[in-house]
Amino acid sequence: MSWVTKTLSSTLGRKLIMALTGLFLILFLTGHVSGNLLLFKGDGGEAFNIYAKFMTTNPAVKLLSYLTYISIIGHVIYSIILSLKNKSARPVGYSVSKAGTNSSAASRNMGVLGTIILIFIVVHMQSFWAQMHWGSIPTVTYGGEEYKDLYSIVYAAFQVEWMVALYVIAMIFLGVHLSHGFASAFQTLGLNHKKYTPAIEGLGKLYCIVVPALFASMPLYIYFTQS
Repeated sequence: MSWVTKTLSSTLGRKLIMALTGLFLILFLTGHVSGNLLLFKGDGGEAFNIYAKFMTTNPAVKLLSYLTYISIIGHVIYSIILSLKNKSARPVGYSVSKAGTNSSAASRNMGVLGTIILIFIVVHMQSFWAQMHWGSIPTVTYGGEEYKDLYSIVYAAFQVEWMVALYVIAMIFLGVHLSHGFASAFQTLGLNHKKYTPAIEGLGKLYCIVVPALFASMPLYIYFTQS
């Protein structure tokens, strides 16, 4: 197993972990935003609450949730390690004079963007995930079955201005973060081809706009339609 340890502790190994965890988190975001679109359904929260219960009780989904937590932790840890190593290996003068011409603003600030997004994730988890699992949430009944009314918690949270602002700003940072991370992950995995790479880059640009915009639209929609 020594070769595994050496590989994972090498720069290339760390970048591979970053790429794989990043792509997994992109898949998670896709599924998460799809489910949360039920907030727009206008049925008083029935579809969303049923979805929320399924996501917190289904064994397969629980397993995917644990993989998501591991991916987030791994992604953050390895991003910090890579950022520190890059800073220690880069001469200050070269960094100042050449950074703007050799890399994008997003790539130069991935660590900062990731830290801001991590703070947002902590707030998000405490406000909704922890509440769903252990909080005192009102219940509703559909078809004779009782459900936690997470819908009412979400709507109450998005009546608070600072919470809405936090979500919108965090989604802007997420979009910038994804704008570099999406294509970079495929490049790290060696999935480069003159025919397919432009399509991947185009898909990445579309994704980093559409998904964060959909997430940001939810608190804005709730705030302006319910206030």
